[in-house]
Amino acid sequence: MSEKRLDAKNRWRNVVVAFRMSPEEAQELNVKVALSGLSKQDYIIQCLLKHEVRVVAGKKVARKMEMYLEAMLEELQFLQDENMSNIDFDEMLMPLKQILTILKETD
Repeated sequence: MSEKRLDAKNRWRNVVVAFRMSPEEAQELNVKVALSGLSKQDYIIQCLLKHEVRVVAGKKVARKMEMYLEAMLEELQFLQDENMSNIDFDEMLMPLKQILTILKETD
């Protein structure tokens, strides 16, 4: 078995994300990647995570937010009951921060 390789920020990237593109879209992506000087992986990650996407809150988005909030409430209640201290709160708070951002934009 090969040794784990960490990236420059000491993360082990072991999750694969795949999607389909048309040949024209793939060519456009390849040109943009080549002009950026980044690897394709780094270019796509930067595009996906560093740019703002405006979400218009409709029924579907509102229901998704409700589901996240309910799950977080259950988790927090469990933590309170079990007095757990080894929980990754950053992971739990990320969806909440995104929900709050969306709600602020819809005001």
